[in-house]
Amino acid sequence: MNSPIGVFDSGIGGLTVVKHLASHLRDESIVYFGDTARVPYGSKSEETVKRFAFENTKFLLKHGVKLVVVACNTASAVALDDLQRSFDVPVVGMIEPGARAAVRLTRRRSVGVIGTLATIESSSYERAIHAEDASVKTTSRPCPLFVPLAEEGWVSHPVSEAVAREYLDEFKTANIDVLVLGCTHYPVLRNIIQRAIGEHVRLVDSGEEAVKEVTGILKREGLEAAGGGEVYRHFYVSDIPRKFREIGERFLGRPIDGLTLVPQSDVPWYERAEERRC
Repeated sequence: MNSPIGVFDSGIGGLTVVKHLASHLRDESIVYFGDTARVPYGSKSEETVKRFAFENTKFLLKHGVKLVVVACNTASAVALDDLQRSFDVPVVGMIEPGARAAVRLTRRRSVGVIGTLATIESSSYERAIHAEDASVKTTSRPCPLFVPLAEEGWVSHPVSEAVAREYLDEFKTANIDVLVLGCTHYPVLRNIIQRAIGEHVRLVDSGEEAVKEVTGILKREGLEAAGGGEVYRHFYVSDIPRKFREIGERFLGRPIDGLTLVPQSDVPWYERAEERRC
């Protein structure tokens, strides 16, 4: 089935998930929507985030996607169940795949989770981990500075090293052997995080684990691309921050040939937006 996979995020971090999709599923086309006009989602109410998630999903469905990836931990935490009940296509979030991988990999039955403040306060990873295995101990903390450091491209900067050590030092007393990267920005800083936490700790990239789940769903549901057809990557945004292209290409690991701006309006914008290339 040569319809594209749809991915949405509150902004730019979901491009790390697109990078995994493009790497693991080379025959699959992708339509990405970054809701850059309404970022961040973490400071919004659950009702608002759910509304945004439904609008984003409907936008992707207008582009004929066969599966939707919610590449936003906040939206995954509060809206995934409703999205899965409301739409006929498979919808995959970030949290359950990451939690399952953490439980599978831990030997000490002790897992750390880092994410944005909203994700950590939601306790969504803890609930998902304990649903898999109630005996696994979890230790969590927000790491908000990792997001601007990743967007700044400070992937080997002394400041980033210092911040990582400050954030992750408390995990050493928790005796963890797995650390979940519960934000799609964090894989950009993977090497710094690994050095700060120690080589004995396995890092779980929730985005990469979600892509493994997508792969399984495509096979089970007979939705895999036939191969040999045109493979495309289309990127849509609701606003274009000054450095979107530069940051996006760094996260994606390849040039972004063009962006399509989908302007907001005072009614659900996906219904009557006039798109223009930029």
